[in-house]
Formats: sequence, structure tokens, C-alpha cells
Amino acid sequence: MCLAVPMLIKEIPEPNRGVCDLDGSTQVVDISLIEAPQVGDYVIIHAGFAIERLDAEEADARLELFEELATHRTVMD
Repeated sequence: MCLAVPMLIKEIPEPNRGVCDLDGSTQVVDISLIEAPQVGDYVIIHAGFAIERLDAEEADARLELFEELATHRTVMD
């Protein structure tokens, strides 16, 4: 199963490429599917592509959900 993860665009070094960050882990992703991407945007990353823009509140909510799922999974194992 694949999960789409919220990440923050930290820089756009060239057209259609963004350096995105999640808790200090960075990844270069294709941002060509996002209309007018900007540094500071939160985006959903799936298979190396930014597929959706989020506001900061929604990004935080989704990241909290991932954290809860990870904690719950650890308790269940």
C-alpha cells in the first residue's frame, strides 16, 4: 500500500522540481501537477509527485493522523 504524505516546499531549484521537507527529511519531487507552486506551500507527495496543495492547518491535521496511526500500530504489535 502507498501513502501520500504532506510535505513543505523548501525550494524550487528549477522549473517543475521542488525540494520538499518532512521533519528534516528532504526529497526532490516533481511539482508540475500543482498550479503555481511556491516555496512555503504544503503539498501531498505520492510516488515522487506533488498531487495536491494543502493549507498549513490541513497538513498538520494529516501529519497528526499519521502519528496516531503509527502509535496505534506500535501498541497493537
